[in-house]
Amino acid sequence: MPLYEHVFLARQDVSAQQVEQLVEHYKGVLESGGGSVGKIENWGLRSLAYRIKKNRKAHYTLMNITAPHAAVAEMERQMGLSEDILRFMTFKVEEHEEDQSAMMQKRDRDDRRGGRGERGDRGDRGDRGDRGDRPARDRAPRRNDGE
Repeated sequence: MPLYEHVFLARQDVSAQQVEQLVEHYKGVLESGGGSVGKIENWGLRSLAYRIKKNRKAHYTLMNITAPHAAVAEMERQMGLSEDILRFMTFKVEEHEEDQSAMMQKRDRDDRRGGRGERGDRGDRGDRGDRGDRPARDRAPRRNDGE
């Protein structure tokens, strides 16, 4: 049976519980078509690169699917009709990855580093030091031509 990776984006105003209900619904569609769903990863609420149907953010979800093409086509048809699904994409793969996807590994790496925008200790600034190597400026008073 063919193997697929399927990613879908749900609207930002849908709750996490509703996203799980969507996953369960589409999982049922696949199982009724003779397929099965392996790993499910919820990547969370993430910013979009551009607005999609007036949404700036979306809930991202990845599903590893083992199903015949007809079951996947039916799931995609129902996703196309749903107002809660902004976009979806299905890839046919040779084998499923057993460990975390690249998106989850990136999130773990960001968590260890302390989040985005935090630079941490920047103690050593190289050869700049305290800028003691600059010559002293001549502090002559400025002349105001307006008076």
